[in-house]
Amino acid sequence: MLYTICIALILVASVLVILAVLVQNPKSGMAANFGASNQVMGVRETTNFLEKFTWAMAIAIVVLSLAATLVMDRSKVAESNSAISKDAKVLQERLETEVPATIPQAVPAAEPAAAEEAPAAEAPAAEPAE
Repeated sequence: MLYTICIALILVASVLVILAVLVQNPKSGMAANFGASNQVMGVRETTNFLEKFTWAMAIAIVVLSLAATLVMDRSKVAESNSAISKDAKVLQERLETEVPATIPQAVPAAEPAAAEEAPAAEAPAAEPAE
């Protein structure tokens, strides 16, 4: 039960972090050219609040993740670990019993005699008569 609550709170905090990051004004880029809009209606304090809120949510996610790990049901963790171990053993046995694919042999190079005959087949160009 406590584990489910921790996971739900992590999801809420994650969505809040996403929204806080999307609301923040970029420090550079095209929006920086419109600097006058940043001076209106105390935007600096809003930026400070959003930055502190973002850090607080990030810390909350870390703490809730650790808490969720501590309150996990031990029997389900052990059951999951044993299933993973069985799957790993099956895969390892399958790899050991399969015949490895044969490595293809290198294609032999053309025989030297055939290479010498090819230029000889061409007739030399006749010299023009004067």
